[in-house]
Amino acid sequence: MNLIRVSDPADPCVLAFRDVKERDLTGRQGLFVAEGEVVLRVLASPASRCAPVAVLIAEKRLEALGDALERLPEGTPVHVAPQPVLDAIAGFHLHRGILALGRKPEPLGLEAFLDALPEHAVVVGACGIGNHDNMGGLFRNAAAFGAAGLLLDETCCDPFYRKAIRVSVGAVLRTSFVEGAQAATMVEALQARGFEVLALTPSASESLSQLKPAARTAILLGSEGPGLPAEVIARCRPLAIRMSGGFDSLNVATTSAVALHHLTTAACV
Repeated sequence: MNLIRVSDPADPCVLAFRDVKERDLTGRQGLFVAEGEVVLRVLASPASRCAPVAVLIAEKRLEALGDALERLPEGTPVHVAPQPVLDAIAGFHLHRGILALGRKPEPLGLEAFLDALPEHAVVVGACGIGNHDNMGGLFRNAAAFGAAGLLLDETCCDPFYRKAIRVSVGAVLRTSFVEGAQAATMVEALQARGFEVLALTPSASESLSQLKPAARTAILLGSEGPGLPAEVIARCRPLAIRMSGGFDSLNVATTSAVALHHLTTAACV
């Protein structure tokens, strides 16, 4: 383990960890910051698609994290600091006491990603998801229910934003996804490969509970409020999740969990 003791917040060796919140807004040129023990363990695991670059932890967390730190690639710097120094570096009180710097994987192309999928697969498509909590929730649910990956249109927020990674409990680091395509292009590419594309919308006359999933199925989810554009829904099979008490919509991450549970359990019956 490449341990480096840090006693000065101005030490150049921890420059990449300085003022975390401010730099979240400006980006890190292909790198990202991950926060917390669970996320660090995913980043250090063989399942991660991302490469660990460096770690910064509080002294009090070192012993408990020894097994995870030993799994880091040889030579990965592990900076260890007293809690007050750690807080001064981050620019806020980091009660979890753990930050890691990682490198994003090479972007996946839409065509290549879809061509590599198995005969039976569920894919999540996201359009206009701008909230990082929701983005993290989509990745967490996709991983939990065994989705083959996600397609994010060009209006979605960055899943490698620190909060999105944290909410996903590290699923962003291990789940395949494609970014940047237009929604219509996503739908066309999926349908060309035999996917039935379902558009989740409260205005649909058909209920999700009545659906018998196809071997290859994709669910398309829009932002809360506006939902999916009408022209996108028209290209898909619209489905609704029936509710009571005058409600007609759910949080988009919750919607994904309900839909994925149905698709993955109904397919096994």
